[in-house]
Amino acid sequence: MKIEKMPEERLDDLQIKGYRILQKKEGFCFGMDAVLLSSFAKVKRGKKVLDLGTGTGIIPILMEAKTAGGHFTGLEIQSEYVQMARRSVRMNGQQDKISIVEGDIKSAAEIFGQDSFDVVTSNPPYMVDQHGKQNENEAKAIARHERLCTLEDIIIQTKKLLKQGGSFFMVHRTYRLAEVMYLMVREGLEPKRIRMVHPYVNKEPNIFLIEGLKGGKPRIQVEPPLIVYKEPNVYQNEIYDIYGMER
Repeated sequence: MKIEKMPEERLDDLQIKGYRILQKKEGFCFGMDAVLLSSFAKVKRGKKVLDLGTGTGIIPILMEAKTAGGHFTGLEIQSEYVQMARRSVRMNGQQDKISIVEGDIKSAAEIFGQDSFDVVTSNPPYMVDQHGKQNENEAKAIARHERLCTLEDIIIQTKKLLKQGGSFFMVHRTYRLAEVMYLMVREGLEPKRIRMVHPYVNKEPNIFLIEGLKGGKPRIQVEPPLIVYKEPNVYQNEIYDIYGMER
């Protein structure tokens, strides 16, 4: 299929099913967090999945490749990323399985309707709006700081969007773990599974992956930690497997 690539964009190989993705050379690009989340999330055959704040569309694209889900939707507020994600979907021939919708996360339940998805995923901005130095690039700032929506907004909307018994999967920074779990429990998204991600075996975790179940009963499974590097620039075998790369 013809590649609709703009001069300011680059084309990256996703190492799975021959899929590729368009990204801004100077704008926000997906990182390891999104790849780990796409592998951590579980989707049963034929189920409907929504990714909140989809950006480049990386999570729906990878999850369509890795799972038996029926349909995947990505919601994104930035028009230029919506258009770029749609072009990536067309380039990969995924039009029948993936929809990219332009809209505000805070209005997601109004856009799609309540109780409309079996699975919701999100790789949200990690920093509160006034925390840390903000990038001068607007797209990067929106992706990293809670400028357009907060963690609470995401969890409240997820509760509305999920069917009873539906699953929520998210990746976030460990320093916000208590806040994440508090909000999930408050909104009836019972934490069921968590995995800490460590840069090295002797370093503390810096991110975590978490699964919540709408209407679930209290009981959480703590999975073995995921270690990223054996040594500088050398991944652990599990990371190579997740990326589909040769060791």
